[in-house]
Amino acid sequence: MSKTLIIGAGGVAAVAIHKCCMNSDVFPDICIASRTVAKCEAIKKEALAKGTKTKISTASVNADDVNDVIRVINEYKPDFVMHLALPYQDLIIMDACLATGVSYLDTANYEPLDSAKFEYHWQWAYHDKFKNAGLTAILGCGFDPGVTQVWSAYALKHHFDEIHYIDIMDCNGGDHGYPFATNFSPEINIREVSANGRYWEADGYSNKKGEKGNGTPGKWIETKPMEVKYTRNFAEVGEKDMYLMYHEELESLAKNIPNLKRARFFMTFGQSYLTHLKCLENVGMTSIEPIEFNGQQIVPLQFLSKVLPDPASLGPRTKGKTHIGILFQGIKDGKPKKYYIYNTCDHQECYKEVGSQAISYTTGVPAMIGAMMYHKGLWKKPGVFNCEEFDPDPFMEQLNKQGLPWKEDFNPELID
Repeated sequence: MSKTLIIGAGGVAAVAIHKCCMNSDVFPDICIASRTVAKCEAIKKEALAKGTKTKISTASVNADDVNDVIRVINEYKPDFVMHLALPYQDLIIMDACLATGVSYLDTANYEPLDSAKFEYHWQWAYHDKFKNAGLTAILGCGFDPGVTQVWSAYALKHHFDEIHYIDIMDCNGGDHGYPFATNFSPEINIREVSANGRYWEADGYSNKKGEKGNGTPGKWIETKPMEVKYTRNFAEVGEKDMYLMYHEELESLAKNIPNLKRARFFMTFGQSYLTHLKCLENVGMTSIEPIEFNGQQIVPLQFLSKVLPDPASLGPRTKGKTHIGILFQGIKDGKPKKYYIYNTCDHQECYKEVGSQAISYTTGVPAMIGAMMYHKGLWKKPGVFNCEEFDPDPFMEQLNKQGLPWKEDFNPELID
């Protein structure tokens, strides 16, 4: 009988736990661990009230302390660890998994606490350690990253001989009614949005029609925050402004998709959000540099995250839909081809099912599916891997079954 330790008790973790409990044949025994046990107990109570057959226990853990994570793992003795807390803790929990002989999954790549930089190289450096230990580490198994990489593997397997262009588009058409709030961890969200944009181009790439990049290796092109903007009409949401950002799956797709010429990521933002964010930046509230206040060292962004609305509280008041998709261009049977795959998710429908808004839902459900793939032996090989390095088909099947059905467009509107 499999046992799964789930570290974290925020919005994403709550969704993943509820979905695990809805699939008790795969998750017959779980332990929810967090610094705040009361949050774990609250999620447990909700899951049990829905009649799950999954056995649920809870534990206190300080995920900033590798020895404490080791302690919890040794006490519960899981087969698999789902890390659904903060990305600052990725390496700590990976070290604990190596020390105890347990496989691992997370939803976002490692970020140093003192530097607004999120890249995979720190975790990729663990590949040989996990391989030699016979353990699996699945990185970034949320939606973006996560589903976006599964979609890329699926497109390459079923629709293209070569993928040349990847444009990922993340649109949230939801409205929570607050003047300013973030739909996931304020600290992580604001660090991402306020960072410079980056996109990947193959060496020799040119925008001129007919010229061809030579595939990897390539280079990163940097832009100022919110410098590159497009307006696009998103199915079931409507017309939204989207801005070029850096997102971690670009790094792994550039590494793992052969013959790629360019990979970009866009996210939509309303003008009110951007205006509030600019004001906060101007007064120093988005800074990650410690300052002294009343004799204590505080980080302004961490303080700001405590006074903003808790993303887990947005579920009952958020209305509208999300739309996340990927526009692919490439070659099939010697001919140019374009293909768009996407998912739309209704905030209120998510709340009815698991008590969460769609942002947490679209991250928590794929995390559960990734753990399911491991427990079923479908995504189980020694080493550290991104989601596009596994067979996409069983994951794609589960997306349709678990509440994130995907749709296709074979004549999509292109982006310059």
